[in-house]
Amino acid sequence: MSTQEDGAAEQGPNAEGPSTSSSTEDDATSRDIITVTVGATVPTGFEHTAAEEVKEKIGADARISKDRGRIYFPITTDKLFQVHLLRSVDNLFVVVEEYDHYQFKESKEETLMELQQLASKLPWTNALEVWELNRTLKKKKGYRKGGNGNKVKANSEATDATMADTEQQEQPQAASAAESQTKAETTPDMESSMPDSGEVAPEAKLIKFRVTCNRAGDKHSFSSNEAARDFGGAVQEFFQWKADMTKFDIEVLLNIHNQEVVIGIALTEESLHRRNISHFGPTTLRSTLCYGMLRLCKPQASDIILDPMCGTGAIPLEGAIEFNSSFYIAGDNYDMAVNRTVNNICHIQKRRADKGSASGLPIDTVRWDLCNLPIRTSSVDIIITDMPFGKRMGSKKKNWDLYPSCLREMARVCRPGSGKAVLLTQDKKCFSKAISRMGGLWRKLHTVWVNVGGLHAGVYLLKRTGAVFGQTPEDVYESRGTQGEEKDDKKLS
Repeated sequence: MSTQEDGAAEQGPNAEGPSTSSSTEDDATSRDIITVTVGATVPTGFEHTAAEEVKEKIGADARISKDRGRIYFPITTDKLFQVHLLRSVDNLFVVVEEYDHYQFKESKEETLMELQQLASKLPWTNALEVWELNRTLKKKKGYRKGGNGNKVKANSEATDATMADTEQQEQPQAASAAESQTKAETTPDMESSMPDSGEVAPEAKLIKFRVTCNRAGDKHSFSSNEAARDFGGAVQEFFQWKADMTKFDIEVLLNIHNQEVVIGIALTEESLHRRNISHFGPTTLRSTLCYGMLRLCKPQASDIILDPMCGTGAIPLEGAIEFNSSFYIAGDNYDMAVNRTVNNICHIQKRRADKGSASGLPIDTVRWDLCNLPIRTSSVDIIITDMPFGKRMGSKKKNWDLYPSCLREMARVCRPGSGKAVLLTQDKKCFSKAISRMGGLWRKLHTVWVNVGGLHAGVYLLKRTGAVFGQTPEDVYESRGTQGEEKDDKKLS
C-alpha cells in the first residue's frame, strides 16, 4: 500500500505541498542522490528468486530476511523508478531503521513505553525524502489518480491482514481474509481515538497517517494492535500528523519478527501482484507467484509453453508479458475459466493499445479435456500450471485419479529429454504418489515450498525423461488397467 505524501511531511505538516510534486523526476534525482535500503514483500518461498531479479535488473545484492517473505536491498534514489518495475515483489517500503536483535522489556508496559520513545529517536529524514520522490514519480507517470480513498477497499484487504495478531512464527501471513478483517476492525477504533492535531495546521495542510504492525513470534508480551496503537500515538505526537485508518497519506510499517524489528514507510498503494488480472476466479494466482514459477523453468526464445488448467490465465498472461519470446497456450475444461482468460487477455491488450504500444500478445486460448489434449505428441517445451488442491476446486478424492492421468498426458505432449514442467499443488501426498507411478516419464528436480493463501503448497520442477511415450512400464500399466476396466464393464453389462 502506498504512502505518498510523507517525504514532505518530514519537515512538518506545512511541508507537504503540491510544489514538491511539480518537480520533475530528473530534478528530484539529480538534486540530491542518496542511498537507502528498500524492503520488499515477496511470495513466501520465492525469496531467492526475487533476490536474483534484483541483482539482474538493479545490480544490488539483496538480503533475505529471517522473516520469510521479505528481502532488503540498497538503492540510490536515481534508481528508485526501477524498483517499481520488479515483477517478483508484492509491496515495497523504504527502511527507516532496522534492529537485528532488539531487546524487548519483560513487561508489556515497559515495552510499549519504549516503542513510544523510539518514534522520536528514529532517522526519518532520508526515508521521507525517498517517499516524497516516490510520490513525484508516481504522479508523473500517472500511477495515482485522485486520493487514497479510491483504493481503500483494495488497500484494506492487504494491509488489514498485516494488522492481525499473527502469533505463528512460520506463517505470519496465513490468516484467512475474513479472520484478518475481523481482527483488524478493532484497530481503527484504537487509532482513531488518538487526539487530532488539527490545531497545529489548517485542515487542508494536515497530513494523515496510519501505522500497520505485522508481528510474528510467540515471545512477545504485547499484541500487534497494542504496538501499532502506542507507536502510532508517539509518531502522531512527534510529527503532529492526524491518524486516519482509511484515507491516509502515509503508512508507517512496524514489522516485528521475534527480535528483528524493522520500521519503514510504504511505497506502494496496493500490491503489485494485481497488475494483470481484471476478471478474478476462485483460485486466481498472484502475478508475482506466477513470475516466480516462470523463472524457475527459464523460458527460452521460441519455446512452446502450455498451461492445461489455466483458470483465469494468470500464469500464461504473466509469461506472455514478461517472457514474450515464447508462445503460450492456455486451456481449461470449464467454459467460465476460458471466458475469464479471454477477458483478461483482452483487458491487457486494450490497456496496451490505450498507451500507444503494440497490443499483441503471444498467447492463445482453448477449451479442452485436460486428460486428452488436442496437441501433438512431443510438441511442447514447458508445461506450467496450478493444479487443483482439492479444496475450492475439485476434491482430494478425485485428485487420486486426476493427477496420474494429467501427468501421463503432460508427458505425452512434452518433449522427451528436454521438456520441463512446473506444477503447483497443496495436495502433496497425492502428487508424490502420482509422480512415483510416472517415474519413467518424469524426474523431480527441485521443490519450492510456498504459502498460497495460508496453505502450505509445493512448486515442483520436473524434467521429462528421454523415454519415448508409449514404451515405458507406466504406459503399459496404464493401458492394462484400462483394458481390465473395460472387461469388468462388459461382465457387469
